[in-house]
Amino acid sequence: MLRRLTPVLLTLMVVALGITALAARPDDGAPRRSADFVVLVGAAGLRWDDVDPQDTPTLWKMAEHGAIGSLSVRSAHRPTCPVDGWLTLGAGNFAAWNGNRPAGGCPASGVTVEEPDGIGANLPDQPGVVAYNQDKLAWGATPGALAESVRCSVAVGPGAAVAAARPFGRVDRYESALPADPAELLGSCVLSIVDVGTVDDDDPVVRAAQARQADERLARVLAARPPRSLVLVAGVSDTETPARLHVAVADGPGWDGGWLTSPSTGRSGYLQLVDLAPTALAALGRPMPERLFLGRPAVTVDDRPDDLRAAITAPADADREAAAQRRVAGWFFTLLAAAQMALAVAVLPLLRRARRLAGPHSPAPVSRRVVSVVELLLVAAALAVPAALLADAVPWWRGHHAGWWFASVTALLIVGGTAAVRFTPGHDRTLGPLGAVAGLATLVVGVDVLTGSRLQLNGVVGYSALEGGRYAGLGTVGLGVFIAGSLLCGGWLAQRVRRGWRPAVLVTVGGAAVVIVGSPYLGADSIGAIALTAGVSVAAAICTGGWLTVSRLAWATMAGLAVTIGFALVDLGRPATERGSLGRFLAALGDGTGGLTVHRSSASNFQTLVNSPLTVLALAGAALVWFALLQPWGGLLRLFGIYPAVRAAMAGTGVAAGLGGVLGGSALDVAGAAAALVVPMAALAALRVLDHSTDRTVPDGGRGGGEGGTVPPGGSGPGDADPSGGPGPRGAHPSGGPGPGGAQTSGGPAGGVVPDVPRSAPTEGSAPGDGAAPGRQTGPAGGVATRPRIPGQVTAGSAGAPAAG
Repeated sequence: MLRRLTPVLLTLMVVALGITALAARPDDGAPRRSADFVVLVGAAGLRWDDVDPQDTPTLWKMAEHGAIGSLSVRSAHRPTCPVDGWLTLGAGNFAAWNGNRPAGGCPASGVTVEEPDGIGANLPDQPGVVAYNQDKLAWGATPGALAESVRCSVAVGPGAAVAAARPFGRVDRYESALPADPAELLGSCVLSIVDVGTVDDDDPVVRAAQARQADERLARVLAARPPRSLVLVAGVSDTETPARLHVAVADGPGWDGGWLTSPSTGRSGYLQLVDLAPTALAALGRPMPERLFLGRPAVTVDDRPDDLRAAITAPADADREAAAQRRVAGWFFTLLAAAQMALAVAVLPLLRRARRLAGPHSPAPVSRRVVSVVELLLVAAALAVPAALLADAVPWWRGHHAGWWFASVTALLIVGGTAAVRFTPGHDRTLGPLGAVAGLATLVVGVDVLTGSRLQLNGVVGYSALEGGRYAGLGTVGLGVFIAGSLLCGGWLAQRVRRGWRPAVLVTVGGAAVVIVGSPYLGADSIGAIALTAGVSVAAAICTGGWLTVSRLAWATMAGLAVTIGFALVDLGRPATERGSLGRFLAALGDGTGGLTVHRSSASNFQTLVNSPLTVLALAGAALVWFALLQPWGGLLRLFGIYPAVRAAMAGTGVAAGLGGVLGGSALDVAGAAAALVVPMAALAALRVLDHSTDRTVPDGGRGGGEGGTVPPGGSGPGDADPSGGPGPRGAHPSGGPGPGGAQTSGGPAGGVVPDVPRSAPTEGSAPGDGAAPGRQTGPAGGVATRPRIPGQVTAGSAGAPAAG
């Protein structure tokens, strides 16, 4: 009884551990009131490479004493023009100015600011801008939400007027230019917003002069700042394409040194433009309009270098890396899709000729050297994405020809990874390359996540801080590779144990992967964790053989729902500022704003579907599997019949990748990343199985004994086939009846282990659906006694589905 209950108890323990780990949330140091006044100083286009002790001494000194970070200025428009940046600052949400603008450019006309009474100002276009953002754009932003949250606000300059205008267009106090002594003006309201100019010229000399002018105005602001005030300096927008990272500095009580961060980024040293409005209100101790603000209040972390020059090197380098990533990522994925499609076309004739038919008219087999080269190319193709991720450990973006440096590093890593797989012990076995590649991919992504996802941030196959979608944890491509690698590893390990233990092995490996994906400390992807839970449930349900019956589907569904509901309840119980994406979505459904989230996800899915090269990878991989590998001559059905745990892992990968992409708003990107790993390995394993589809072996009722599949002389071990000749697992008939995928079986163990036999052995046999190979007679010296192959011979010992090819 205990032996039967052990796998079930282990499964329940892993599920409980997963929910506990997902529920854990790191302490984010929630901000408290720290100031009586807040001054927001904006300079459109200001970047960290504009800051130095000579041209910007005031900002340099302020950064030495305050907290600094890199600011992502994402708005509802790409690129974020100055007017879009100021509007987003005042909305606390992604906003954009309406009106005509050239393709990819900014509005030609400036903002109209009326001063009817000499005290405040009016923006006559503001009501139309508010209606445009709420009715036409997917974010539902309310321009002026920041000003509406305080009793009085001051604006200096036209950009500041856009940020400080209330939804109906009124600015409480306004000055078109900064006075020589702004002390009285800045002390008149608890919130002041100051526009110190724009830094946008391409000429380094002119740009330095613009930065000096902005710094001089900042010096006047700091000299006149009210007592107990927080001053935030931000480069509020881009001024050209492509987008860049910008300056963010906070100086005031409680902001002494350290890096700026926020729960919206979860990454030390990174802040979003939409975080500035919540930060101002939190510092003032004012209530926050949760339904209007998408950003979260900023906090500080204390791991910044003491030397400012060394400290600002990091954000400046991150800006260069993010800019290079944007240029390189497009052609990398395009070349990857083209290479994998070409390789798929090259594999088709090999699949057609891999199965050697008995008789004199069988086509000549393909040269072993050609097959070996194709196998190495398949391994290299499967390792391309993990190698590209690992390439970001080398600072290739600092060179003058960043693309060539990245290509060179990635190519070297692919060659090294392919060589490691080729010379790994067990490479000649049918599942040897699959297990090695899956293990390498899982190791690369898993170690990166466990060490802070440093390779994925601004990486070619990671995510860009310029996009403003994710700053920490697992990205879309990393999620796809990790799902595929972890499930294939689980299937490969499960195939090597007794049938009754396979679900426990898959759930153990899959449960650990769910924790890594969903934990806020690690992957921080609740949607990905839910999708992976569904994939693990399906894989565990069918890993012992057979089809996904109604009862198995019900079991898998209940297991997945249990984890999902448990995680959702825990997430909803957190404070609003600490909730993950699932909790925020459920809360939005409760307050009636869930439609905006669904609309944004649908729009994101459509844009990604039609624009991403990974869509081509996903569709090409699905076409190769359906029209080739799953055909009677394709070998995948035979592979699935012999190795049901591998079939379960691939089915679970499809379920998890599909759900993760659609629910996460990335369409087929997760599936495309997973297909880049799974499809080449499926083709390679199918080639090896077909290569030995006509091998002959002497029948024996014993189970395989170890990796070689031999049986100890004089008998067979436990788990042998029923001596009465009854069916084995999944209805396999020892009398030679057909197994799954049309495999002819010759008897085998019930619940035995599939021996992954070296494919160089010329005479190997296999059992049916559970994949156990029949034993082979051994001579006195322990050698394997075999029958010579005779063309056209059909014997009772024929094994149409060998355990290894």
